[in-house]
Amino acid sequence: QVQLVESGGGLVQAGGSLRLSCAASGGTFSKNSMAWFRQAPGKEREFVAAVSWRGGGTAYADSVKGRSTISRDNAKNTMTLQMNSLEPEDTGVYYCLAREGSRTPQNVAEYDYWGQGTQVTVSS
Repeated sequence: QVQLVESGGGLVQAGGSLRLSCAASGGTFSKNSMAWFRQAPGKEREFVAAVSWRGGGTAYADSVKGRSTISRDNAKNTMTLQMNSLEPEDTGVYYCLAREGSRTPQNVAEYDYWGQGTQVTVSS
């Protein structure tokens, strides 16, 4: 069983930056691909970014591409999402997800484990 704990959320002004972190325990971290999804109030959960099990492959939603960087440290069992030039539309709860294998799907149903989420609020 994999446990995921997110941190790094908060309140930031538009144009600012945040660095979200996900700490994993249980399972074999290096055998899991990882992803971030987010959910804004009244909206469905949406894909943000994903990284393959060794970090060689990444994927981004068009809405964050060019403003965000996903990375992982398999020695520390952690994953991070650096988000820059934040916009009010980035507001939501950000979830860390994991799945066994190397693929980085953008469908939430293909992930096996979830964290509790961390709130990101971007003020205009």
